[in-house]
Amino acid sequence: MATPFAAEHGHDQLIHGESESASAESPFANPARLRQLFVAGLDTMLARHPALGVYILVLANAAQDPALWLPLRDKLLLRQREHAAAIKQVLRLGGKLDAPPDDLLVFLKLLALDLTPEEFELLQVSPPRQLGRWEVQFNPLRGLRPARMSEARVSGISQPFDAAGFHFNKPFLTKEVLWQGELTGLTARLLYNKFPFAPWHGLLVPEPEQQRPQLLTPEMHGWAWQVAQDASAAMPGFGLAYNSYGAYASVNHLHFQTFVRDRPLPLQSLEPNHYPLALQRFTDARDAWCHIDALHAAGTPYNLVYDRNGLHVVARARQGETALHAWSPGFAWSEVAGVFSVSSREEYEGLTEAAIDQALTELRV
Repeated sequence: MATPFAAEHGHDQLIHGESESASAESPFANPARLRQLFVAGLDTMLARHPALGVYILVLANAAQDPALWLPLRDKLLLRQREHAAAIKQVLRLGGKLDAPPDDLLVFLKLLALDLTPEEFELLQVSPPRQLGRWEVQFNPLRGLRPARMSEARVSGISQPFDAAGFHFNKPFLTKEVLWQGELTGLTARLLYNKFPFAPWHGLLVPEPEQQRPQLLTPEMHGWAWQVAQDASAAMPGFGLAYNSYGAYASVNHLHFQTFVRDRPLPLQSLEPNHYPLALQRFTDARDAWCHIDALHAAGTPYNLVYDRNGLHVVARARQGETALHAWSPGFAWSEVAGVFSVSSREEYEGLTEAAIDQALTELRV
C-alpha cells in the first residue's frame, strides 16, 4: 500500500487526453464559477491524492482565503497527522522516504513549527497592510517554498524549451489541473499555483502541448489581451500577469498567472510618472506589442499585467543584477506591481514605504 507521502514524480511522458477538469465553459465565466472550481478542486485533490505535494498545495491555497480555509482546515489537520505518523514510522525502521526532496523539506519545516491545532490558524495569510502606495502581506508558507529557476542568474531574453526539465506537461501535475478546455480560440490549461501569493492565483498555459518556451509572441500576446478583456468583463478585478525570462519567470514553459482582486494593484492606479519603475500603459494591443518587441530586441526583461483597460508594461533590471534585500525573495510581477509577500512577521511589521521605494528604484533601467 502506498504511503501518504508517496512520490508524485512519475515518468516524463506528457499529460494527454481529457481529465475530469475538462470543460467547454470558461473558468472565468463569472466569480461563482471560478470559486466553485477552486473549492471543489482543492477538496477533491486532498481526498483522492495522499502525496505530500498535494497536501502542501492545498494548504497554501486554503491559507490565502478564509472562504477556502474554513471548509478545509480540519481535513488538512488530519492529513498532516497522517503524514507525520507515516514519516515517523519509516524513519524508525530505517526506511527511505519515497517523496520529492523539496516536498519533504517543506513538510519537515512545517513539523518544526510544532503548531497546536489552535495555532494552525497562524499559517493563514494576513490581510494586506498598506504602506503608503504599497501593499504588504504576511505569508508564512511562501517562506517555506524551495528555490527554483527564479533564484538563478540568467542571461538573454529566452532559452529553448527543455523537455527534460520542469514544465507543465509533466504527468504528476495532472491532479493539479484546475480546468482545461478551449479558451478564446485556443486549448488551454489552468493549474493551481503551489505557493500562491494572490487571490485566486492560477497558472494559465496556452496550448501546452506546443511546448513553447517563456517567450511572448505576437499571437500569444493577442490571445492574452483578449482573455483579459473577456474575463475582466465577466469578473471585475480579474488580471493576467506575465514574467518574462530574466524577470523571475520560474518555469520556462509559456504561461501566464491569473488573479482576481477586490481593489486595483498600485501599478493599475498610480500615474506612470509617479512610479519608481519605467511603467508604460497601452490601450491598443498593436502598440503594446511594438513596445514588447523592442524590449525583446534590446534583451530587456519585463513584467506585464493585462486587465480590462489594456496592458501595463514594466521594463526592469534582470534578476541577479541587483542585490536582494533581506526582506525580499525577489521581484516578479506582483512586487513590480506594488504588492509584496514577506514570510517574516518582523519584516511584515517593520517594513517601510521608503525601503520599498529604494528596492524598486534599484530595478529601474
